[in-house]
Amino acid sequence: MDRWGLSMGVSPREPLSRVSDLAAAAERLGFDAMWFIDFQLGMKDVYAAMYLAAVATEDMNIGAACTNLVTRHPTVTANATIALDELSNGHAMLGLGAGWSAVYGAGGEPSKLGDLSRGIDEFRMLFTGEEVELYGTKVRVASAQRQIPIYLAVSQPGMLRLSGEKCDGAIIMGGADPDFTNWQLQYIYEGLEKAGRDRSEIVLDLVVTMSIDDDEEKALSDVRAWATSQAATFDVWKTMPPAWERFRPEFAAANSGYHLVEHLSLHAGHKQVVSDEFVKSVALAGTVEQCLERVRELQALDIDRITFALLSGGRMLRMEQLANDIIPALRAGK
Repeated sequence: MDRWGLSMGVSPREPLSRVSDLAAAAERLGFDAMWFIDFQLGMKDVYAAMYLAAVATEDMNIGAACTNLVTRHPTVTANATIALDELSNGHAMLGLGAGWSAVYGAGGEPSKLGDLSRGIDEFRMLFTGEEVELYGTKVRVASAQRQIPIYLAVSQPGMLRLSGEKCDGAIIMGGADPDFTNWQLQYIYEGLEKAGRDRSEIVLDLVVTMSIDDDEEKALSDVRAWATSQAATFDVWKTMPPAWERFRPEFAAANSGYHLVEHLSLHAGHKQVVSDEFVKSVALAGTVEQCLERVRELQALDIDRITFALLSGGRMLRMEQLANDIIPALRAGK
């Protein structure tokens, strides 16, 4: 595995124009994908950010990770993604999820598994550019040129299986723990088998959040808001690895204390509700050597790309650290 991506949202406190510089630098440093967070209350507009990234790069794969079926009609999302495909020289990706912060922030409810399955089928039809019967009428997205790859943001069993059954890619969320990720992979394999698909027909993209600092407390604090966001989503899970059952009280506390607008903010008050032990299970935090050891374990898994969540605060330095210190060492087997 030697493919690397980045994931980021544009904070209300940073200029949107900064995306162009970050995207150009990411391509120059060898990253092949950029995912942008779609959250209308706590981040600047995802499509504006993606369009800026697209015109600043030549071959960067760009997508929302992830959008949903609720806050925009699928025809609107399809047309906007087709525009992204044009601007990115045919490198758009559609990242779809059940919806959480963005959907709750609009007073909605996350999509059920059946809704998502139908939504994937609908996007396939919309991307043909042909007239189809959908939504009680005849629709045709005139700008459609090709089947844009559909990725599903996944963490729990039903979504993992669905990605294996129907999607071009899976954005695997939830942990920096090899045992946890392997547990997730088994459900993707089940979906592939059910659909009679080959492993080569899906790109498995593992999202990892990391903070490098010689001071472990600073590193843990840096990723704690991310860890809390994950804990809050885990609260509704019916099935999880037995080793993670011990964290259920933290999941409940994170969910009840979560503040949508602060979401992944480094200043989020809710980030104090999870333990160091849990933070270390879902994120990488520590010295360069400690983080390298953890990434090597993940790199050895059956995945196609590792995407690093590019946290706010010194994004360019974080990206350069990944490109200059972490990835070369991994390639060299150091």
